[in-house]
Amino acid sequence: MAASGVWSSVPSLLFLLLLLPGTEAGRGRVQELSDGEWRELLQGEWMLEFYAPWCPACQNLQPEWESFAEWGEDLEVNIAKVDVTEQPGLSGRFIITALPTIYHCKDGAFRRYQGPRTKTDFINFISDQEWKSIEPVSSWFGPSSFLMSSMSALFQLSMWIRQCHNYFTESLGLPPWGSYTIFACVTLFSGLTLGLIMVFLADCICPSKKHRPPQYPHQRKLPEYPPQTASEDFSESEGEHRSTVRQRMVAPGTDAAKEHS
Repeated sequence: MAASGVWSSVPSLLFLLLLLPGTEAGRGRVQELSDGEWRELLQGEWMLEFYAPWCPACQNLQPEWESFAEWGEDLEVNIAKVDVTEQPGLSGRFIITALPTIYHCKDGAFRRYQGPRTKTDFINFISDQEWKSIEPVSSWFGPSSFLMSSMSALFQLSMWIRQCHNYFTESLGLPPWGSYTIFACVTLFSGLTLGLIMVFLADCICPSKKHRPPQYPHQRKLPEYPPQTASEDFSESEGEHRSTVRQRMVAPGTDAAKEHS
Protein backbone atom coordinates (compact mmCIF):
# COMPACT_ATOMS: atom_id res chain seq x y z
CA MET A 1 0.00 0.00 0.00
CA ALA A 2 2.82 2.38 0.87
CA ALA A 3 4.55 1.70 -2.46
CA SER A 4 1.36 2.28 -4.39
CA GLY A 5 0.83 5.58 -2.59
CA VAL A 6 4.32 6.76 -3.50
CA TRP A 7 3.87 5.87 -7.18
CA SER A 8 0.49 7.58 -7.27
CA SER A 9 2.05 10.84 -6.09
CA VAL A 10 4.73 10.87 -8.81
CA PRO A 11 2.55 12.48 -11.54
CA SER A 12 1.54 15.29 -9.19
CA LEU A 13 5.18 15.93 -8.29
CA LEU A 14 6.16 16.07 -11.94
CA PHE A 15 3.35 18.52 -12.62
CA LEU A 16 4.57 20.77 -9.80
CA LEU A 17 8.12 20.65 -11.15
CA LEU A 18 6.92 21.78 -14.55
CA LEU A 19 5.26 24.80 -12.97
CA LEU A 20 8.43 25.95 -11.27
CA PRO A 21 10.27 28.88 -12.99
CA GLY A 22 13.00 27.82 -15.35
CA THR A 23 11.82 24.19 -15.62
CA GLU A 24 9.51 24.61 -18.62
CA ALA A 25 10.89 23.08 -21.78
CA GLY A 26 12.58 25.77 -23.88
CA ARG A 27 12.06 28.51 -21.29
CA GLY A 28 15.10 30.64 -20.57
CA ARG A 29 17.10 29.16 -23.43
CA VAL A 30 18.83 31.07 -26.21
CA GLN A 31 18.01 29.72 -29.65
CA GLU A 32 20.81 28.93 -32.08
CA LEU A 33 19.95 30.09 -35.62
CA SER A 34 21.49 28.67 -38.79
CA ASP A 35 21.65 29.85 -42.39
CA GLY A 36 18.54 27.90 -43.32
CA GLU A 37 16.43 29.30 -40.47
CA TRP A 38 16.89 33.02 -40.93
CA ARG A 39 13.40 33.46 -42.45
CA GLU A 40 11.96 32.82 -39.01
CA LEU A 41 13.14 36.34 -38.15
CA LEU A 42 10.54 37.76 -40.54
CA GLN A 43 7.72 36.80 -38.16
CA GLY A 44 7.29 37.95 -34.59
CA GLU A 45 9.76 39.86 -32.44
CA TRP A 46 13.38 38.83 -32.02
CA MET A 47 16.58 39.91 -30.35
CA LEU A 48 19.51 38.45 -32.25
CA GLU A 49 23.16 38.39 -31.23
CA PHE A 50 26.09 37.73 -33.57
CA TYR A 51 29.14 36.44 -31.73
CA ALA A 52 32.31 34.42 -32.10
CA PRO A 53 33.68 32.00 -29.49
CA TRP A 54 37.13 33.63 -29.56
CA CYS A 55 35.78 37.18 -29.01
CA PRO A 56 36.42 38.47 -25.41
CA ALA A 57 33.58 41.01 -25.62
CA CYS A 58 31.21 38.24 -26.72
CA GLN A 59 32.30 36.08 -23.80
CA ASN A 60 31.55 38.91 -21.38
CA LEU A 61 28.11 39.41 -22.93
CA GLN A 62 27.01 35.77 -22.69
CA PRO A 63 25.93 35.83 -18.98
CA GLU A 64 23.81 38.94 -19.55
CA TRP A 65 22.32 37.47 -22.72
CA GLU A 66 21.45 34.22 -20.99
CA SER A 67 19.79 36.13 -18.11
CA PHE A 68 17.87 38.25 -20.60
CA ALA A 69 16.62 35.08 -22.31
CA GLU A 70 14.86 34.06 -19.10
CA TRP A 71 12.53 37.03 -19.62
CA GLY A 72 11.83 36.18 -23.24
CA GLU A 73 8.47 34.54 -22.66
CA ASP A 74 7.24 37.29 -20.34
CA LEU A 75 8.22 39.93 -22.88
CA GLU A 76 6.91 37.83 -25.78
CA VAL A 77 10.21 38.12 -27.61
CA ASN A 78 12.46 35.42 -29.03
CA ILE A 79 16.11 35.50 -27.94
CA ALA A 80 18.62 33.98 -30.37
CA LYS A 81 22.29 34.07 -31.29
CA VAL A 82 24.42 33.24 -34.31
CA ASP A 83 27.96 31.93 -34.33
CA VAL A 84 29.61 33.73 -37.25
CA THR A 85 32.35 31.11 -37.47
CA GLU A 86 29.76 28.40 -38.13
CA GLN A 87 27.13 30.41 -40.06
CA PRO A 88 28.96 32.62 -42.58
CA GLY A 89 25.82 33.02 -44.68
CA LEU A 90 23.99 34.89 -41.93
CA SER A 91 27.10 36.95 -41.21
CA GLY A 92 27.18 38.08 -44.82
CA ARG A 93 23.43 38.63 -44.99
CA PHE A 94 23.64 41.13 -42.11
CA ILE A 95 27.13 42.50 -43.02
CA ILE A 96 28.64 41.86 -39.59
CA THR A 97 31.80 43.97 -39.24
CA ALA A 98 32.07 44.11 -35.43
CA LEU A 99 31.47 41.65 -32.61
CA PRO A 100 29.23 41.33 -30.79
CA THR A 101 26.46 42.80 -32.92
CA ILE A 102 22.82 42.82 -31.78
CA TYR A 103 19.78 43.26 -33.98
CA HIS A 104 16.13 43.81 -33.08
CA CYS A 105 13.71 42.22 -35.55
CA LYS A 106 10.00 43.03 -35.57
CA ASP A 107 7.73 41.68 -38.33
CA GLY A 108 10.42 41.91 -41.00
CA ALA A 109 11.86 45.29 -39.88
CA PHE A 110 15.47 45.12 -38.70
CA ARG A 111 17.09 47.62 -36.34
CA ARG A 112 20.59 47.55 -34.95
CA TYR A 113 20.83 47.78 -31.18
CA GLN A 114 23.65 50.06 -30.02
CA GLY A 115 22.71 50.67 -26.37
CA PRO A 116 24.22 49.32 -23.13
CA ARG A 117 24.63 45.57 -22.97
CA THR A 118 23.07 44.59 -19.67
CA LYS A 119 20.02 42.50 -18.87
CA THR A 120 18.13 45.50 -17.48
CA ASP A 121 18.81 47.59 -20.58
CA PHE A 122 17.67 44.77 -22.84
CA ILE A 123 14.44 44.36 -20.88
CA ASN A 124 13.72 48.10 -20.94
CA PHE A 125 14.47 48.21 -24.66
CA ILE A 126 11.66 45.70 -25.28
CA SER A 127 9.17 46.60 -22.56
CA ASP A 128 9.35 50.37 -23.18
CA GLN A 129 9.47 49.87 -26.96
CA GLU A 130 12.61 51.94 -27.26
CA TRP A 131 13.24 50.29 -30.61
CA LYS A 132 10.65 52.61 -32.20
CA SER A 133 13.13 55.50 -31.96
CA ILE A 134 15.66 53.64 -34.15
CA GLU A 135 15.50 53.93 -37.92
CA PRO A 136 15.07 50.47 -39.50
CA VAL A 137 17.54 49.13 -42.01
CA SER A 138 16.81 50.17 -45.60
CA SER A 139 15.09 47.61 -47.78
CA TRP A 140 18.10 47.70 -50.12
CA PHE A 141 20.29 46.37 -47.32
CA GLY A 142 17.68 44.19 -45.64
CA PRO A 143 18.46 40.48 -45.18
CA SER A 144 15.82 39.51 -47.72
CA SER A 145 17.09 41.82 -50.49
CA PHE A 146 18.91 40.56 -53.59
CA LEU A 147 22.08 42.41 -52.60
CA MET A 148 22.29 40.79 -49.17
CA SER A 149 21.42 37.39 -50.62
CA SER A 150 24.38 37.79 -52.97
CA MET A 151 26.61 38.75 -50.04
CA SER A 152 25.42 35.68 -48.15
CA ALA A 153 26.35 33.46 -51.09
CA LEU A 154 29.75 35.14 -51.33
CA PHE A 155 30.46 34.55 -47.63
CA GLN A 156 29.42 30.92 -47.96
CA LEU A 157 31.75 30.54 -50.95
CA SER A 158 34.64 32.00 -48.97
CA MET A 159 33.99 29.57 -46.13
CA TRP A 160 33.86 26.67 -48.58
CA ILE A 161 37.22 27.73 -50.06
CA ARG A 162 38.69 27.89 -46.57
CA GLN A 163 37.43 24.41 -45.78
CA CYS A 164 38.91 23.07 -49.02
CA HIS A 165 42.24 24.70 -48.18
CA ASN A 166 42.24 23.08 -44.74
CA TYR A 167 41.40 19.73 -46.33
CA PHE A 168 44.25 19.98 -48.82
CA THR A 169 46.83 21.05 -46.24
CA GLU A 170 45.75 19.00 -43.22
CA SER A 171 44.09 15.86 -44.57
CA LEU A 172 46.05 15.41 -47.81
CA GLY A 173 49.28 16.90 -46.49
CA LEU A 174 49.81 19.31 -49.38
CA PRO A 175 52.00 22.37 -48.81
CA PRO A 176 50.21 25.74 -48.78
CA TRP A 177 51.66 26.70 -52.19
CA GLY A 178 50.21 23.46 -53.62
CA SER A 179 46.74 24.41 -52.38
CA TYR A 180 47.13 27.92 -53.81
CA THR A 181 48.20 26.43 -57.15
CA ILE A 182 45.08 24.28 -57.29
CA PHE A 183 42.85 27.29 -56.58
CA ALA A 184 44.70 29.35 -59.21
CA CYS A 185 44.18 26.67 -61.86
CA VAL A 186 40.52 26.30 -60.96
CA THR A 187 40.05 30.07 -61.10
CA LEU A 188 41.79 30.29 -64.49
CA PHE A 189 39.75 27.43 -65.94
CA SER A 190 36.50 28.90 -64.61
CA GLY A 191 37.36 32.30 -66.10
CA LEU A 192 38.12 30.80 -69.50
CA THR A 193 34.92 28.77 -69.47
CA LEU A 194 32.83 31.77 -68.47
CA GLY A 195 34.51 33.89 -71.14
CA LEU A 196 33.76 31.35 -73.87
CA ILE A 197 30.14 31.16 -72.78
CA MET A 198 29.80 34.95 -72.86
CA VAL A 199 31.42 35.16 -76.31
CA PHE A 200 29.09 32.45 -77.63
CA LEU A 201 26.03 34.23 -76.27
CA ALA A 202 27.19 37.59 -77.63
CA ASP A 203 27.79 36.04 -81.07
CA CYS A 204 24.31 34.51 -81.06
CA ILE A 205 22.62 37.73 -79.99
CA CYS A 206 24.71 40.16 -82.05
CA PRO A 207 26.33 38.28 -84.96
CA SER A 208 29.46 39.74 -86.56
CA LYS A 209 29.48 41.46 -89.97
CA LYS A 210 31.03 38.42 -91.68
CA HIS A 211 27.87 36.44 -91.08
CA ARG A 212 25.49 39.19 -92.10
CA PRO A 213 23.97 39.22 -95.65
CA PRO A 214 26.15 41.26 -98.09
CA GLN A 215 25.12 44.79 -98.79
CA TYR A 216 26.03 46.81 -101.93
CA PRO A 217 26.32 50.45 -101.05
CA HIS A 218 27.56 51.40 -104.58
CA GLN A 219 24.20 50.52 -106.13
CA ARG A 220 22.45 53.66 -105.13
CA LYS A 221 19.16 54.59 -106.64
CA LEU A 222 19.15 57.92 -108.40
CA PRO A 223 16.36 60.31 -107.56
CA GLU A 224 13.46 60.00 -109.98
CA TYR A 225 12.09 63.20 -111.45
CA PRO A 226 8.92 63.49 -113.47
CA PRO A 227 9.81 63.61 -117.18
CA GLN A 228 7.49 66.53 -117.86
CA THR A 229 9.01 68.65 -115.19
CA ALA A 230 12.51 68.03 -116.55
CA SER A 231 11.51 68.91 -120.16
CA GLU A 232 9.66 71.99 -119.05
CA ASP A 233 12.66 73.23 -117.11
CA PHE A 234 14.90 72.60 -120.12
CA SER A 235 12.52 74.38 -122.56
CA GLU A 236 12.21 77.36 -120.25
CA SER A 237 15.97 77.70 -119.92
CA GLU A 238 16.42 77.34 -123.73
CA GLY A 239 13.75 79.96 -124.39
CA GLU A 240 15.39 82.41 -122.04
CA HIS A 241 18.74 81.87 -123.77
CA ARG A 242 17.23 82.54 -127.26
CA SER A 243 15.48 85.69 -126.16
CA THR A 244 18.72 87.00 -124.71
CA VAL A 245 20.55 86.39 -128.01
CA ARG A 246 17.83 88.14 -130.03
CA GLN A 247 17.94 91.18 -127.82
CA ARG A 248 21.69 91.46 -128.31
CA MET A 249 21.31 91.18 -132.11
CA VAL A 250 18.49 93.71 -132.39
CA ALA A 251 19.91 96.29 -130.05
CA PRO A 252 22.57 97.84 -132.39
CA GLY A 253 20.15 98.29 -135.28
CA THR A 254 17.58 99.89 -133.09
CA ASP A 255 20.02 102.48 -131.87
CA ALA A 256 21.09 103.33 -135.44
CA ALA A 257 17.50 103.82 -136.57
CA LYS A 258 16.88 106.17 -133.68
CA GLU A 259 19.90 108.29 -134.65
CA HIS A 260 18.83 108.45 -138.29
CA SER A 261 15.40 109.70 -137.37
